[in-house]
Amino acid sequence: MRQLPTSEQPYEKIERLGAKALTDAELLAIILRTGAKDEPSILMARKLLALDKRGLGGIQVLSTKELRNIKGIGKVKSIQLKAIAEISNRLSKSYAISRFKVTSPRSVANIFMEEMRYLNKEHIKVLFLDTKNGIIADKDISVGTVNASLVDPRDVFLEALKYQAVNIILLHNHPSGDPAPSQDDVEVTKRVYEASKVIGIELLDHIIIGDGTFVSMKEKGLAHLH
Repeated sequence: MRQLPTSEQPYEKIERLGAKALTDAELLAIILRTGAKDEPSILMARKLLALDKRGLGGIQVLSTKELRNIKGIGKVKSIQLKAIAEISNRLSKSYAISRFKVTSPRSVANIFMEEMRYLNKEHIKVLFLDTKNGIIADKDISVGTVNASLVDPRDVFLEALKYQAVNIILLHNHPSGDPAPSQDDVEVTKRVYEASKVIGIELLDHIIIGDGTFVSMKEKGLAHLH
C-alpha cells in the first residue's frame, strides 16, 4: 500500500479511526490544510504548539501576529486559528454551564479560571443566576482597571432584570496573578451590594481570579457580604 505523504496522513487517520484518535498536532494540521514550501502542515502544527507551553490552549492567548511567526501561517490562517480557538472555548463553557449549579466559590472559579487567568487587562463579569443558582448567562460589564467609577450598579441590574435573574455573582481577574482584593475591589462590591438590597436581586459573592488561584470576598468577610 502506498505510503501517504506526511501532510495527508491526518486525513486518512481521521477517516479510519475518528477525530479522538488524532494528536493535537494532527488536528491542527487538518485545520491548516497546506504547509509552506517543503514543509508539510503537520510540521507547521508542531511548531505552532511549541510557541506556548499550554499547547492548544496557547492559541487562545497568542495574538495573530505571534501566530504568523510560523512559516506558512499568514493573515488568513492566523485568523482562522483564533476563530476556531474561540469557538472551542465557547462550546466548552456552554457545555459546562448547562450542567452547572453554583455550590461554592470554587465551583464558579473552576469554570472561569482558564478563560480569565491569562487576560492582560482586568475584566469584570456578572453571572446571572436562576432560582436554583444555575447560570442563565454571563456578561462582561467593564474592561480595564476595576474601580467604583467604571462599574455602574444600574448597568448590572438592568442586565439582571433583562435575564430575570434571582441572584448575581461578580467575577473579575487580576492580571498580576495575585487575587488579593484591592480597596477598589471592596468599594465596587459595596456599591453593587447596596443596590442589590434595594432592587431585591441578591449579590451572592465577588470572586477574584488569579493565576490558578482565587479569592472569594464572601469567604473573606469583605464588603459586608453574608
